[in-house]
Amino acid sequence: MSNSIRAIKGLVALVTGGASGLGEATVRRLVQQGASVVICDLPVSNGHKLVEELGEKCAFAAADVTKEKDVLKALDVAKTNFSKLDVAVNCAGIVIGCKTYNFRKGFAHSLEEFSKVVNVNTIGTFNVIRLAAGLMGKNQPDEDGQKGVIINTASIAAFDGQCGQVAYSASKGGIVGMTLPISRDMASDGIRCCTIAPGPFSTSIMMGLPDKVQAQLVNEIPFPKRYGYPDEYAHLVQSIIENPMLNGCTIRIDGALRMRP
Repeated sequence: MSNSIRAIKGLVALVTGGASGLGEATVRRLVQQGASVVICDLPVSNGHKLVEELGEKCAFAAADVTKEKDVLKALDVAKTNFSKLDVAVNCAGIVIGCKTYNFRKGFAHSLEEFSKVVNVNTIGTFNVIRLAAGLMGKNQPDEDGQKGVIINTASIAAFDGQCGQVAYSASKGGIVGMTLPISRDMASDGIRCCTIAPGPFSTSIMMGLPDKVQAQLVNEIPFPKRYGYPDEYAHLVQSIIENPMLNGCTIRIDGALRMRP
């Protein structure tokens, strides 16, 4: 029986939001496993510093994922520096908190802010997917006919959205909803698509919450009773790349947490 595990060594990946949080952990793990990585993040990010630290296996592409020209430039960095693209990991995202209508203060959710969250999280993710797929399609297929892997980041808020998470939940629900049809769209061309839906992880956004809120969140996680470590997310990214039967699915990584309203 042949070994179906795909090696990470020698692959080329693009990681959006790659200069911090879950994206940074993914960059570090993929480089550690022998991949070359294009770190795609905003110009004000720590992308350049991360490249200096990790060396020639990395390149930085300053980009806003909602802008076609920026993503195309990032893909050009992959082609110029590493000649191809095998993996795209979408970690770029933003979050806000606001109720649909605040009756106590008498104002509705900002339509501009709702649109911004959906634009970055959902449309930005799709923008990277549609353009990265074009470059992956030029690869030589492996023994299964695979040419590439796309991995997105949703959230358990896509399923258990809490009060004040309407924009964030909608944006992440959109990512979950497009995962299967995208995998079906690209099946005949050998490109897989999966999504990860993390619970609370120890990123700068989560660690910036008040101590009381953090303690309440941790208390509601059945097991293990702690935030996830960013490298645990990155480990799942690695597993999806390595396992060719993972396709068209959304995987929760949340310690069995189901968030209350």
